[in-house]
This record gives sequence, C-alpha cells and structure tokens, in this order.
Amino acid sequence: LCNDSYNNPGQTNTINDLVGEAYSIKERFKMGGIGSPKLEIVSSSATIHSLLVLDHNTNYSSIELRPKGIILRFRALLETYALVIPFYKLTIFKGDTGIYSVYMDNYFVKVKADTKAIQKYFKRILDAKIAN
Repeated sequence: LCNDSYNNPGQTNTINDLVGEAYSIKERFKMGGIGSPKLEIVSSSATIHSLLVLDHNTNYSSIELRPKGIILRFRALLETYALVIPFYKLTIFKGDTGIYSVYMDNYFVKVKADTKAIQKYFKRILDAKIAN
C-alpha cells in the first residue's frame, strides 16, 4: 500500500518490478482496455478503512491490469493510494451476491459488482492470472 499521488521515480520502479510496466497503447487497444469500471468499496481491511474514513464521500476504487499483477487505486481526501498486487499474492473471492473480495496478505477490499461489465472485468483478471 503506497501513496501514489506524486511522481516518485523510485516508487514507480518498485511498482514496475512487482507488476510489470504498463501496457503500451497498441496493447491496450488490442486487449480492449486495461482499466476497470468504477468500483464501489463495500468494506476493507483496517489499514485501508482508516484511510477511507477520513472523508465522508462514497468510496470508489479502480483496478489497472498489468502484465504481472494488478494495481487497485482509491482516493482518500486529496491523496491517491495504490495497493500493488502481484498475481502470485492475488486472491479473489466472489462472496455475497454481487460482491467481489480482492485479497493480498493482510489487506483486502470488497467491491460491489452489480453490473455485467464489472463481472466480466474480474473474469478477465482471473484469466490473466491463470495465464501467468
């Protein structure tokens, strides 16, 4: 979990080492996009919850697909935080109706998956994990 609000070359290199560099524009078009639709956060681990509770807005997140993992981003106050998850640490559960849980070590985020587009995106993440 890191603050991703500012351009920090050292942090960018660490993220690229964990989940690979971002796909090129050509690859993004070929894949049909790499970003998720807007995901509403239903619940989260204590560390993430302590950040989300700072502002009183509805909490949303997004997921970016990378060659060796995903980056789950969310905003708290005016800062953007990123949970960098390599595929070998990624666990996804489909719990209650329309809720997906994304786990890495002691962090988790549960998001509402009430549209077909969101469910299709999670299937795509699982397919990419299997391919690696």
